[in-house]
Amino acid sequence: MNKVKRMAIVAAVILTSGVLVYWTNAGTGTDVDVKNHVYLPMNIDFAGERAPMTLSDVKERMDRELLVNINLHATTALIIKRANRAFPVIEPILRQYGVPDDFKYLAVIESGLINAVSSAGARGVWQFMPETAKEKGMEVTETVDERYHLEKSTEAACKYLLSAKEKFGNWTLAAASYNGGMNGVNKQIDSQKVSDYYDLLLNDETARYVFRILALKEIMTNQAKYGYDLPKDVLYQQIPVRKIEVTANIDDLAAFAIEQGINYKILKIHNPWLRDKKLVITPNKKYTIDIPLEGYKR
Repeated sequence: MNKVKRMAIVAAVILTSGVLVYWTNAGTGTDVDVKNHVYLPMNIDFAGERAPMTLSDVKERMDRELLVNINLHATTALIIKRANRAFPVIEPILRQYGVPDDFKYLAVIESGLINAVSSAGARGVWQFMPETAKEKGMEVTETVDERYHLEKSTEAACKYLLSAKEKFGNWTLAAASYNGGMNGVNKQIDSQKVSDYYDLLLNDETARYVFRILALKEIMTNQAKYGYDLPKDVLYQQIPVRKIEVTANIDDLAAFAIEQGINYKILKIHNPWLRDKKLVITPNKKYTIDIPLEGYKR
């Protein structure tokens, strides 16, 4: 058998084998990884407002966000761990202002429950821009930035959401406006002549926004179902603190920290709103500084 014939036979065998493998896999489904496939829950609501899961595009948009977040294993696990520390701070403030508990998941998708910084300049767990933060009563200066203060930024978020609810008449559009802006969402309502979030054609980010909230709510409230049943001892715990009221300038926060029995790093971890190495007190204002009581002894 000459060289050309041998090469032709080998090529035919390879081609035939490839076809057989393709048809074998196509028949059995073994070429598709289905271990993380999840059937969509059809009864989903945000703040008591039901998502119309009978609509084809709504089902597909929900499916996208659920599958994406289920498979972001490290990110989703970290969020669940952080929530154990952050939610006990956020939840009572939402209740105090009459804002539905589901809005804690808005904070989740905004920042992953860390003091994130966006390329546009939004900061903190609730991702406020400087001017919006000031409008809602937060201080934003070179030495103090209350966007990094979880309690105060949660209160500011509540104020915004209550205004949005009053404007739009429902919590779903209020949530969408947190991303798209009240004016931006209202402009689309007027131009498209519909008043339901699920009927609006919006930019990609705002169109995905409520579905991302719904996906994280579904995963975090049914953790075992989605493979995130984490033991309690791996969740991040709240650290007890004592609170010190300050009414006079602190020229050296590092020295102040040492006086309190901690160090500068620990002071900043528990008071991230302190943005400088000193604290300048504005007239007629006082600040409360948290000093941890445990968690840092060697």
